[in-house]
Amino acid sequence: MILGMQFGCKKSDGFNTVVSNDKTKPGVVTNIKVVNFNGGAYITYSLPDSKNILYVQADYQINDVATRQTKSSYYSDSITVDGFAKSQDYKVVLRTVSRAAVESDSVVVTVHPETPPYLLVRNSLVVKNDFGGLNIAAQNKFSANVGIITIGPDLVTNQTKIINQNYTGLNNISYSIRGYDTIPKKFSIYVTDKWGNRSDTLTSSVTPIYEAQMDKSKFQAFVLPSDAPTGFGWNIQNMWNGTAASPGYHTTQPITPLVWPACITFDMGQTARFSRYTIWDRGIDGSNNFLWQAGAPTQWVLWGRTDTPVDESMPDENNLPPVGSATPKGWINLGVYTLPAKPSGLPNPSYTNDDLAFWNAGFSYDFSLTLPKVRYLRFECLHNASGSDNFFNIMELTFWGDPR
Repeated sequence: MILGMQFGCKKSDGFNTVVSNDKTKPGVVTNIKVVNFNGGAYITYSLPDSKNILYVQADYQINDVATRQTKSSYYSDSITVDGFAKSQDYKVVLRTVSRAAVESDSVVVTVHPETPPYLLVRNSLVVKNDFGGLNIAAQNKFSANVGIITIGPDLVTNQTKIINQNYTGLNNISYSIRGYDTIPKKFSIYVTDKWGNRSDTLTSSVTPIYEAQMDKSKFQAFVLPSDAPTGFGWNIQNMWNGTAASPGYHTTQPITPLVWPACITFDMGQTARFSRYTIWDRGIDGSNNFLWQAGAPTQWVLWGRTDTPVDESMPDENNLPPVGSATPKGWINLGVYTLPAKPSGLPNPSYTNDDLAFWNAGFSYDFSLTLPKVRYLRFECLHNASGSDNFFNIMELTFWGDPR
């Protein structure tokens, strides 16, 4: 089954016919040359000597069922044809069209596109066991708009169906589908593009790794001498009170005397091997807009350990040990994380409804599967959204992993 793609397709032309009384059939393009690329081809040509030509039109079939038509202005000497399903010979029919909508005779050109981007993505697909499900990774060399479609057992009915549709233009693709128990399951994945082309299917048997949400009732502060001071009565316990509403956690503003990067430390009350976490930042709070602004951390490090914490001046971003390695006093680098950009790209304080929904959902991050178990956590803020780097705030943190 081929799904209707959720991409915005570019119109094939924007030409309006200009009225002309000259019904003369225009001449054909000559001196044709083809340069193939992945999924398409550039065709250059010489136009006939006529001021009555409005555009050049290319008609071509891109797969077994679909055709495309592309137009190029009289002021250009080239036309691009794309959307082809495979790397093989395709016929492209070129015609000039006059301002009186009279078409020339046709000229047939053969193009041979290189492997289309969606097939390159399909060829690079890697499926692995992950906490609660599977991880899907792929390389998208040309940052093409593709859809990665996953078929598997429904979480409720266990019936086989489409369980995930990931439409993306990211260069490095990696995401997880979760919610499954540890029983082996079969998943099938294929890749589509905005023209409706579809790859063959990759089928994998996956055994999800056990994970559970960490029990927040066991969390408690573990204040170290170098930790940032609490401000405004927004205590660290608010980071695990089950809501992203105010109040959350807030340092003093500014931290005085300033020690930066700034850290806070807490005890989960249980040892676990982490799989992922979600962080919620302060958003629309009353009449105030904090989206991608103020004290939201934009880059931070999570540190962990199983033994009783020892205070330490944590390294800055230029002196971090590799992920999985420890500082001299035993804090293990669990990962360096960055706040995602605003989807709309609008300058602050402007935002769209999609921006707000993205922010309110919280930002989720995966941990490396090779990390050891930890109990104590230290959050180190490297930079904040205001650029002042002298305070930060967090509304809520939720962690998942294996505490067994």
